Amino acid sequence: MRISSFALGPLGTNSYLVDNGTDALAIDVGGDPAPMLDFLQTNSLSLRAILVTHRHFDHLYGVNALQKATQAPAYVPAGEEAIARTTASRGGIWGMPLVPDFSESPLSGHEMVIGPFAITILDTPGHTPGSVSYYFAAEGCVFTGDALFYRSIGRTDFPMGDHATLLKSVRNTLFALPEETVVYPGHGPETSIGDEKQHNPFIGDFAG
Repeated sequence: MRISSFALGPLGTNSYLVDNGTDALAIDVGGDPAPMLDFLQTNSLSLRAILVTHRHFDHLYGVNALQKATQAPAYVPAGEEAIARTTASRGGIWGMPLVPDFSESPLSGHEMVIGPFAITILDTPGHTPGSVSYYFAAEGCVFTGDALFYRSIGRTDFPMGDHATLLKSVRNTLFALPEETVVYPGHGPETSIGDEKQHNPFIGDFAG
């Protein structure tokens, strides 16, 4: 499985395309999806779905445009309804523009098959109430949104964030994955579960 990253939108959100040479999935479209659309067209890929890790504005800005261009369904975590009406979700915070509305379907269950892709949906709340991570077990990688970063974790000072809950999500859910699992976060460079277990200053061995 090929993984391509595009830094999109006002906060440079890592927006991902995963593909098998024929079919593709998008994860967290943070801004104008033109580079993603160019990649899809150049590589003759069919976009099967758009996956959202959480409802913050900087992970949603490009969903509407990508959906219009591809007709792909967009899946959002079911536990995010509480923040859907906040400025952190809709935009407007810090003077940011509003997120264009898009057609969405709530995620259901913890296992999902979309075309050739088998995905485990991990509940990783804390940064937001219903944040999820997408784990591709066969490929040994996980897309963590803003739950876990290289040497950091997501901020919890936005509406309905909870620091203790986020630490629990990282420690009990993400750190339970195989140590060689590659972590693709919503911002910054990739890392691995084993590396963060040892060196993350918020929650790894380094933190004591």
